[in-house]
Amino acid sequence: MISSLKVSLRFGEWLVDKGLLSHRKLTEALSEQQATGGRLGEVLRKLNMLDDEQVTQALAQYLSMESTQLDDVSKIDMRIARLVPESIAKRFCLIAVREIDDSIVIAIADPLNIVAMDTVRMNLKREIKAVIASEKEIRQTIEIIYHGSDVEEQRLRDLVEFEGDEDDEIAFESDDLALEDVKSEEAASKAPVIRFVDLLLRQAIKSRASDIHIEPQEKTMSIRMRVDGILHEMVPPARKMQAAVIARIKILSDMDIAERRLPQDGRFKIRTQGRAIDMRVSVIPIIYGEKVVIRILDASAVNHDLDMLGFEPKLLQLLKTSLSQPHGIIIVTGPTGSGKSTTLYSALNYLKDPAKNITTVEDPVEYRLKGINQIQVKPEIKLDFAICLRAILRQDPDIILIGEIRDKETMEIAMKASLTGHLVLSTFHTNDAPSTISRLLFMDAEPYLLASTLNLIVAQRLVRKICERCREPVSLNHELLMQLKIDPEKMKDKSFYHGKGCKYCSSTGYLGRLPVFEFLPVDSQMQESIVARETEAQIRTMARQKGYGSLMDSGVVKMKEGLTTAEEVLRVTFIEDVNI
Repeated sequence: MISSLKVSLRFGEWLVDKGLLSHRKLTEALSEQQATGGRLGEVLRKLNMLDDEQVTQALAQYLSMESTQLDDVSKIDMRIARLVPESIAKRFCLIAVREIDDSIVIAIADPLNIVAMDTVRMNLKREIKAVIASEKEIRQTIEIIYHGSDVEEQRLRDLVEFEGDEDDEIAFESDDLALEDVKSEEAASKAPVIRFVDLLLRQAIKSRASDIHIEPQEKTMSIRMRVDGILHEMVPPARKMQAAVIARIKILSDMDIAERRLPQDGRFKIRTQGRAIDMRVSVIPIIYGEKVVIRILDASAVNHDLDMLGFEPKLLQLLKTSLSQPHGIIIVTGPTGSGKSTTLYSALNYLKDPAKNITTVEDPVEYRLKGINQIQVKPEIKLDFAICLRAILRQDPDIILIGEIRDKETMEIAMKASLTGHLVLSTFHTNDAPSTISRLLFMDAEPYLLASTLNLIVAQRLVRKICERCREPVSLNHELLMQLKIDPEKMKDKSFYHGKGCKYCSSTGYLGRLPVFEFLPVDSQMQESIVARETEAQIRTMARQKGYGSLMDSGVVKMKEGLTTAEEVLRVTFIEDVNI
């Protein structure tokens, strides 16, 4: 943090006097600083001699200055913070925190940087007071201040208010004229509409949204984004822009903007912050116009590493063992948006090998995987799952991924592929793992073929993760514990947590999601049950007796680890009675 080696030596000797550093380590750090340059604090962090907080606190004591922590962004006055241009904040690693009397408090990593202090003072034309803060925290806070979702939200509001001031009612009531404008593509090509759609997409990406829902109502339009599985309201466009906004999205997606009676699908790609993001668009006609749903597919935000998905060690080993089998079927089941595709893509990444021929048939292909042959289903030209699978079997595959088992024909081809020595991975839509067997039998799968081809069924859901920045202990009432099948007496000394809400998590208390799983391995005993057509409840009871818990059990484990809340587990999973 101190640029001069002479001052660094004095600061280093002070660290030694305080017992924070040994003479040997100081000599090593000074040698490294002389070779590579930079501040002594940076060198100490790089060499893991002191952590970020220790360096910050030590420097504050050494200089007799006040230090501050930036873990709670709600304490920062955003209006004051944005008075400092982003370029200056990033260049000198500083932020304006708040206003005191006639001075502006500046949090800075290097308070001895005279150029930085003079630059900020001249820019603000105000007196400033410097406090020391961690460089890492400053960098993180800069992103929130200048690129947080609330910035885009305000820009949208400003744009809407500006465009909506004039003749709102007249523009809205003139419905035929508005549609005529859209049909000619003129309204959709106007600058305010383009800016609104651009800001809308950027705000959704920065908010980590997975979907944007644009829904016309009788006299207005609703725009919502799905963050961590929950829909949140966004700023709607001005009334006279509403039809043009939908037209703009249809143009980007290469759809027919004149067709408003039939559903349409399309996609487009945008580039932001150095990465390409796919947008998958669906349009359907509703009574007040066209509803648009944009699925945001950000490959950089998805980790296709099997070891990092959140499996319990025992279940992860079971999955890897099943994936190592030369043939058989592995099914991942759950509702739309439960992370099934991510689990299967991670499995393919784990299996990827130049010695293996891996082919997928999907609808749609969500993420491109290097080294894997991926086929997009196209029903409009009669290229469906069954046709693709029959062709794939003539392509000498080792591993096949089927996007979804939708019908009897696809199921039969999957079983045939398994019987002929192929490993087949697929998804299904059922509430839990045992009900998958019931559903397949209901689709007229032969019990003996199903029993001999199924290797493993994995059911999964996604629960919201507690925000680590505002996590705090919470007590659970007796009724909640009983719903989760937890003995209150055994949990007397156990701490549970929830998020109180902060700027980082938009006051929700949650930030990100993690999966919960239910495993149903098909061993010899389970095969006999399938052949005997035992009931779903009997199969579920057998799985529990073998030690394979339910989705709720997996959620409770995550809750006890302090990763999620009881309310979230109950929201996503369901209570079952294995004794039925």
